[in-house]
Amino acid sequence: MTRFTCDKIKLSEALNNVSKAVSDRSAFSALEGIKFSIRQNNLELTGYDLEIGIRTNLEIRSADSADFIVNSRIICEMVRKMPDDELLFEVSDDYMITLECGVTSYNLNAIPADDYPELPGKDSSTEVKISQPVLKSMIQQTKFAASQLDIKPILKGELFEIENNTLTVAAIDGYRLAVRTEPISYEGELKFVVPAKNLDEVSKLLSDDENEVCSLFLAKKHIIFQVGNYLVNSRLLEGEFHPYKSAIPSTWTTEVVVDRVKLIRTLERCLLLINEKNPSPVRCMFDNGQISIKCSTRSLGKVHDEISADINGTSMEIGFKCRFFLDPLKAVSDEKVKLQLGGSLLPMKIMPLNGESYTYLVLPVRLPKE
Repeated sequence: MTRFTCDKIKLSEALNNVSKAVSDRSAFSALEGIKFSIRQNNLELTGYDLEIGIRTNLEIRSADSADFIVNSRIICEMVRKMPDDELLFEVSDDYMITLECGVTSYNLNAIPADDYPELPGKDSSTEVKISQPVLKSMIQQTKFAASQLDIKPILKGELFEIENNTLTVAAIDGYRLAVRTEPISYEGELKFVVPAKNLDEVSKLLSDDENEVCSLFLAKKHIIFQVGNYLVNSRLLEGEFHPYKSAIPSTWTTEVVVDRVKLIRTLERCLLLINEKNPSPVRCMFDNGQISIKCSTRSLGKVHDEISADINGTSMEIGFKCRFFLDPLKAVSDEKVKLQLGGSLLPMKIMPLNGESYTYLVLPVRLPKE
């Protein structure tokens, strides 16, 4: 018999985070559960689907040692619905769990953890440290541009590139490109690609506290992110990432400075008329201090809107998929952004007013005649 007690709120939070790495359906049934490893006053929780693994440790009160696996969905819900008090776990020799809190009790079957795969440990030979809020913003401001298709699996990831004490994170799906750069205290050069969906789970654990640091431990085929009391293992994607730098235009004929929120609201009004059955582009005219935006669909209707902007260079009409134009605008928080255009069939570049902390490219679409 194994017994331990722990705080319900802390356990529930840990289970919820670890469960993000648990497989919904697997040929290996153990991967559909969370592994509990008890070593006296320490509980290690592990979720792993062979693509991503999340581990964390909790302080408990116990004099025992044991390893077992519990169905992820059920144990998360059971603990969440328990009263906010101390929980008592008892695990029998035949892996029957009794979970008690006050007068409330559950019984739940567990299974042995003998065949649960081991996650790789940290390799301190290649360690990179980065501010948690900085890494969080880099992931959140680029993840939307990662490909959702299996045609080029490498593009379902995000490229991390470190050189000249600068970290660059890039994502590209063939229609848009997102690039973020930040200074970093690392002397060497590194390049690796992490699946975007795994980075999304990492970003959910990252803090907004500028004093908190995330450590990256890089190996040949995997990487470990240490975020506070969590270790997130991710496999790396193999292959050559698209040479995105050559796709970024260095010249432009029209430069526009515009209020980001006003532009978002205008595009969102257009989005009301657009769906899968009506995938009409937005028609943008940049001229004489005004951005004129139109969108029309045969079955729903049409919209015309205008916003003022600082426009330098030649006037231009260009079309975009509305969502592709919106995503980068929503990813940043600047009051104003800079748009650079080189022609009606060339990609539009979105940048901050000062510096190059982010660069977005959006490919245009051919506009039908009005």
